[in-house]
Amino acid sequence: MAELATCASDLAQHLGANTTNAMAAANLICDLFSAVSNNFTDTAYAIDNTYLLFSAYLVFSMQLGFAMLCAGSVRAKNTMNIMLTNVLDAAAGGIFYYLFGFAFAFGGPSNGFIGRHFFGLRDVPSSSFDYSNFLYQWAFAIAAAGITSGSIAERTQFVAYLIYSSFLTGFVYPVVSHWFWSADGWASAFKQDNLLFGSGVIDFAGSGVVHMVGGIAGLWGALIEGPRIGRFDHTGRAVALRGHSASLVVLGTFLLWLGWYGFNPGSFNKISVAYSSGNYYGQWSAVGRTAVTTTLAGSTAALTTLFGKRILSGHWNVTDVCNGLLGGFAAITSGCSVVEPWAAIICGFIAAVVLISCNKLAEMVKFDDPLEAAQLHGGCGAWGIIFTALFAKESYVSEVYGKGRPYGLFTGGGGKLLAAHIIQILVITGWVSATMGPLFFVLHKLKLLRISPEDEMAGMDMTRHGGFAYVYEDESHKHDGIQMRKIELNTLTTN
Repeated sequence: MAELATCASDLAQHLGANTTNAMAAANLICDLFSAVSNNFTDTAYAIDNTYLLFSAYLVFSMQLGFAMLCAGSVRAKNTMNIMLTNVLDAAAGGIFYYLFGFAFAFGGPSNGFIGRHFFGLRDVPSSSFDYSNFLYQWAFAIAAAGITSGSIAERTQFVAYLIYSSFLTGFVYPVVSHWFWSADGWASAFKQDNLLFGSGVIDFAGSGVVHMVGGIAGLWGALIEGPRIGRFDHTGRAVALRGHSASLVVLGTFLLWLGWYGFNPGSFNKISVAYSSGNYYGQWSAVGRTAVTTTLAGSTAALTTLFGKRILSGHWNVTDVCNGLLGGFAAITSGCSVVEPWAAIICGFIAAVVLISCNKLAEMVKFDDPLEAAQLHGGCGAWGIIFTALFAKESYVSEVYGKGRPYGLFTGGGGKLLAAHIIQILVITGWVSATMGPLFFVLHKLKLLRISPEDEMAGMDMTRHGGFAYVYEDESHKHDGIQMRKIELNTLTTN
């Protein structure tokens, strides 16, 4: 109101000698301008919230991608089991992130370790967060849980999925996201002062926060329960237990690719931000650039994996190419907003090399991950964090995080950002190991983690879920005496 009164008094001086009429005219004009200004403000909020909601829907569609990828990567006898775990990752994650996770992650003001407001979305919406922020961050949280479920597929008890998924989305992941994404987090680049090494950690969309957390959790789960029966023969040689549907793997990969356009560009949270008013270049341009770097990194990783695996194995393997593509996406997720498109190509190339190397190492140490999730998300995610610290461009860092920040080592910014990112890798590895490792160990000791050898050989669809996911008998003949009989466990054979 004070601004409106000042506007009217200043304008009245230029409207003529009749003070009464001049003041009335000035008030009318200023009221109109104020209404227009409010409309622009309302429209900006609506545009930004619509953009964030649409991005949340895209990220959530990645759950369908994970489900298809997981289903195609396991054997047919475990299809229903892995699909059900994907559904419950989202459902259980929704409840626990609502009750605790969002508050632990973004409930400010708080200390640098963990948030302490917004439990059960109390006091939301506020000037800081609207419901769209919760939905978007929930979609990220369940993505981390989905990564872990792939690592321990085909031999894990159903109750273990429910326990670890709730704990991961309700506590473990939110604490990490608070550290690096909250304005109060001790290593966040969004802090106003006391930045880690003067920069904070630039993990824009979560190569560390999401992918490393999910990958390391899966690493511990798979290590503690051991490889699937038959994955390594009596001599220790690796035996391929191929998934039953390359078609589902490709479908899931393309759905994940689509969802990544919400995952990375959507992490700006808003789009109607002008870097300089009246210019064609603004945050909308940065959003587009982020989509381009994401595309180039994934595409390069896919092609590198294609030819790399052809040299190593002699085959053109579509499943390997899909995993390579996703490895490139996981790597670029950290620096997608602050690097040039040409740098994204370097990111994707090395991500493919990292993935192939991690898979070779996994075979050597007899580590079994049916979806290569620990190697893909953990290994490529860690590379993405290092990559950002090497190639972040000064002007892009200034636009996204503020002027005067350290930037990439190879672009002339010194080693401060690299030091911060090495700290990030170490603390994420330590935190997830210290929380998820003991959880999986306790579940193992309580015999709640791994299914029995008999159930594993038979397949969990029949022994735990009441029947196979696929109908192998013609239902039209069921009244002719040809019905699927109840199969006893001791008569079942491997798929």
